[in-house]
Amino acid sequence: MEDGRLKVIIAGAGIAGLATAIALRQLPYVDVELYERSLELTEIGASIALSPNGLRTLERLGVNNALDDEVAFRGPAGIPMIYRHWKTNEIVSVDHFEAVSDLRHQTARFHRAHLHQALLQHVPRELIHLDKKVIGAKVEDHTVSLEFQDGTTAVGDLLVGADGINSKVRKAFVPHFELSYTNRTALRATFDMSLVEHIPDLPFDSTHWWGQDRNFFASRLGRNQFTVVGMYNPANLPKGHDSGIGIWNDVGSVELFRELYRDWNPVVRALTEATPNVRRFPNYAGQAITTWVFGSRATLVGDAAHAHGGAHATGGSLALDDAYALFLSLRHTIPEWQSSKPSNSQLQTALELYEEARRPHTDRLLRSVHSSMNETPPQTDEELRRKMLNRASTTWLSEHDVERAFAGVVAAHIGRDDTVVRESRL
Repeated sequence: MEDGRLKVIIAGAGIAGLATAIALRQLPYVDVELYERSLELTEIGASIALSPNGLRTLERLGVNNALDDEVAFRGPAGIPMIYRHWKTNEIVSVDHFEAVSDLRHQTARFHRAHLHQALLQHVPRELIHLDKKVIGAKVEDHTVSLEFQDGTTAVGDLLVGADGINSKVRKAFVPHFELSYTNRTALRATFDMSLVEHIPDLPFDSTHWWGQDRNFFASRLGRNQFTVVGMYNPANLPKGHDSGIGIWNDVGSVELFRELYRDWNPVVRALTEATPNVRRFPNYAGQAITTWVFGSRATLVGDAAHAHGGAHATGGSLALDDAYALFLSLRHTIPEWQSSKPSNSQLQTALELYEEARRPHTDRLLRSVHSSMNETPPQTDEELRRKMLNRASTTWLSEHDVERAFAGVVAAHIGRDDTVVRESRL
């Protein structure tokens, strides 16, 4: 490896890891290697949404193939989400865009695998190492390392943990971190649009039906796919059904799925009847951790950094913005290719800038998530409708500008530095 080049090792080749690799490879002095625990480059899960902030970041990263209408579905009404009543099917409330002039930046929904494949087209295959299950991570004075279950080790100059909500990198540096069950489990499915296109009154736009103790979401996706998601509290299951929390992505009961919504409006009932099978996804979240910077050479992105449990369908966009903010921080701190590798001090400064640009935003989300876990569900239809109408705006999440946030952090630092200089002259 040439002198001056920074070797970045990334744990995880999901959406967060790939986005980080794409972002950092724009820096001429960076080499990237990714280590993925899976045997194949496939994404588990079902659908994923990207809000305007994530779509703008994809564009900044040059991943324009993910913005194409073939891959990404955008509702024809130009509305991020429509909220309907569980029984009557009437529209009670809608979301709106505030500052989204480009149609390509309007909230889009994908099959998760299709977004993953679009990102993969921008990362050379030889940079991704499969079947590498992380069991440990270390930061030394001048290097970082990942230890794998197969007995091998990867060594680099900078480590990025992009290994999801159950991050092993985070565990190495924050061993006492714990996830909490949110008292919600999702039954999810993604399938061909042809299975549901016959349903009368099927909405063209993404729709969220709210009930008093459970919700139902349905949407078209890119490439002629469709998704349904039923979110419920296992404590409220009908008799005779397993009330256990379950394991992430295990086989769910389509019979339970249909039973949960059998008294709902005809569109929802028809969607459950047309759904061929479901997977079960118990929902977990974690508190904000004290720092994202470990020993000046390691940090986290995506769910590894902020385990928010998928609230507001913002996980993908947050991961993309994390990746881009990390790129901006390194580019600002180390703007040019030097004859020697960046110092500990330079890397520490870059990682601290990254954390300062992102933490206030994601910590606010985590506070909201944990606050909502203690909310009492509406007990009457009147309370339900009031809750739907009084939803707090999430535009601060969906239209967040990561470039502007980073510029604000840099400006604040310059202001503090100028103040220190002036005071030192007095």
